[in-house]
Amino acid sequence: MKPNLFSLAFVLVSWPSMAKADWKPVSGHLLTRWAKNVTPNNVHPEYPRPQMVREKWINLNGIWRFQMLHPRSRSKEDFLGEILVPFPVDSALSGVGKRVEPLDTLDYQRAFSLPKSWHGQRVLLHFGAVDWRTRVLVNSKEVGTHQGGYDSFTLDVSDALREGSDQNVEVIVSDPTDAGAQPRGKQVSKPSGIYYTPSSGIWQTVWLEPVPRSYIGSLKIDTYPLAGQVEITIANPGDSKSISYSAEAIFRKQTVARTGNVQSGPLVLKIPDAKWWSPEHPFLYDLKVSLKNASGKTVDSVGSYFAFRTVEISKDQAGISRIFLNGKPQFMIGPLDQGFWPDGLYTAPSDQALRYDLDVTKRLGFNMIRKHVKVEPDRWYSWCDRLGILVWQDMPSGDVSGQAFQSQHQTASAQFETELQTMIEQRRNHPSIIGWVVFNEGWGQYDTERLASWVKRFDPSRLVDNASGWTDKKVGDVSDIHVYPGPGSPIPEASRAAFLGEFGGLGLPLPGHMWQEKGWGYVSYKTRPELTDAMEKLFARIHPLIGSPGLSGAVYTQTTDVETELNGLMTYDRALIKADPARIRTAVRRLFQPAPTLVEIVPTSMRQAQTWQYRLAKPAAPWFTTSFDDRDWSSGLGGFGTRETPGAIVRTDWNSPDIWLRRTFALAVGARVRNPALLMHHDEDAEVYLDGVLIG
Repeated sequence: MKPNLFSLAFVLVSWPSMAKADWKPVSGHLLTRWAKNVTPNNVHPEYPRPQMVREKWINLNGIWRFQMLHPRSRSKEDFLGEILVPFPVDSALSGVGKRVEPLDTLDYQRAFSLPKSWHGQRVLLHFGAVDWRTRVLVNSKEVGTHQGGYDSFTLDVSDALREGSDQNVEVIVSDPTDAGAQPRGKQVSKPSGIYYTPSSGIWQTVWLEPVPRSYIGSLKIDTYPLAGQVEITIANPGDSKSISYSAEAIFRKQTVARTGNVQSGPLVLKIPDAKWWSPEHPFLYDLKVSLKNASGKTVDSVGSYFAFRTVEISKDQAGISRIFLNGKPQFMIGPLDQGFWPDGLYTAPSDQALRYDLDVTKRLGFNMIRKHVKVEPDRWYSWCDRLGILVWQDMPSGDVSGQAFQSQHQTASAQFETELQTMIEQRRNHPSIIGWVVFNEGWGQYDTERLASWVKRFDPSRLVDNASGWTDKKVGDVSDIHVYPGPGSPIPEASRAAFLGEFGGLGLPLPGHMWQEKGWGYVSYKTRPELTDAMEKLFARIHPLIGSPGLSGAVYTQTTDVETELNGLMTYDRALIKADPARIRTAVRRLFQPAPTLVEIVPTSMRQAQTWQYRLAKPAAPWFTTSFDDRDWSSGLGGFGTRETPGAIVRTDWNSPDIWLRRTFALAVGARVRNPALLMHHDEDAEVYLDGVLIG
């Protein structure tokens, strides 16, 4: 059944000539250094699908005729002009820079020509991503529809083509943003705080390619590292009679394995002395898959690649559940990466810009990224594969408030699950992706146990995080908490590792590199040296948590500033790395050294309750000194709080705004204490005194 899209009745007149395009970025916006090199003739010219490459193709990026209609708004004028594809309508680099309302209609058109050499072949029209509801016409004939803002889709347009080389494609889009319950990540109609400007319409590459009547539609690549074996499952949307497939594995330009011609079932390659992929050694094998007709002639072939690696939860020598990569414990540390750009929003200005963020991530010593509630173009993951970066991939969040989701539960949940499955299917061949995050902080969360279990069955080769922060349902492979600024760690469980899904958020405003005059961070600093000092101390506090209780991974917020958030490792325009790169790299790389052995000086309430004196009304000063008499204070067992607080162990209820706590302890005479550290789990602000001195 086709989705119920929308009716469309209007006449396009006086379109500007594409030959006289006068495109330029919308003025008044913060731009990156790559924006100056963007032109209608060179916008994202790279082949967009690195794991299934064909030699013949036509890139349709560039200037399109464009119209935006506001059917029920008298306060907004319709827009008629041009747009630079694939930049979102809302972005500066699109040349339009206009906000899309829920009932607006976006209409894209462009002419294209087909080479004579394509005559007699099927022609496929590919879209990297369009947000959100799409209808496509070729030469005024409808060729397909699609719903989804993050997944690619392909349409066979052969039957709509007309005689001769001149053709026309029309793409009609609507995007309700947060007026709908569909997956949309952090896009909202009124951006503020941690929610940002939408990216409506076409936002990834559009391209054409010719294929024979029987062709390679998709590849599913399963690797078995211990056996050095690869299995390739091929989907063939065309006529599958009298055809066969073959595959060849290549390492450093030398063929290392090949199959014979196989008519059905997966292709199996045995790789001698298989090399395994890791962040330190990202070994990739090139792959060529061919389709042959009854006479043995190759009629279709694609280039791809694969890698061997394993990821699992296992116990270390101390019996602690940890994340194991390739059979060994692997601590994972990296930034929260939201993939927003001040000039292109969801779309990086160029492939060089896309890679730059990853180069900086490696330069700063990190080995992991959490891709936050957004799915990137295929080339981003390919760069992670080649550079050796581990990726935790979020499913983009649906309705945050739950109101739209509840009112449309049946259709909204079906759409969410369709896009979840498609995300995994379209990205599962990338070895860099080692985990799927189903929900973030309870946003649009439902049926968590069922969905986490389904994801694990659908892709058993990766880890599953049922919910990053907040509403953990005790399923999946990791127990994940968020602590700002932190750090902190949940306690590893019998079959789940401890993961710090977000921490940090240290802010620094740098005028001249900001989205607007004011912004914020979870903790803000005034100078780059102050920020560097704070980050060094923050990362140093992670190290003991790796040893006890046994932290397996941590995600620092975040790669770059995003709009009014000023807590990035880089400014939003990527012009500056805020802290001293060499010192941050040193601080991060220390985390891969053996964790320090901790000796508990004073027991916490993490495993066994400890008694505290407490008061809910502000006491008279100096309440924090050693001589203060607290005998009239109440006594309670730690911890204190509300039981729904993420990661909390609550034994004494506390739900008022403030609480004052005191506890006295004694050290043994002659005890020598080296590098004492405070371990504390709390939500929001806290002040800690030791013998009357403020220590944190």
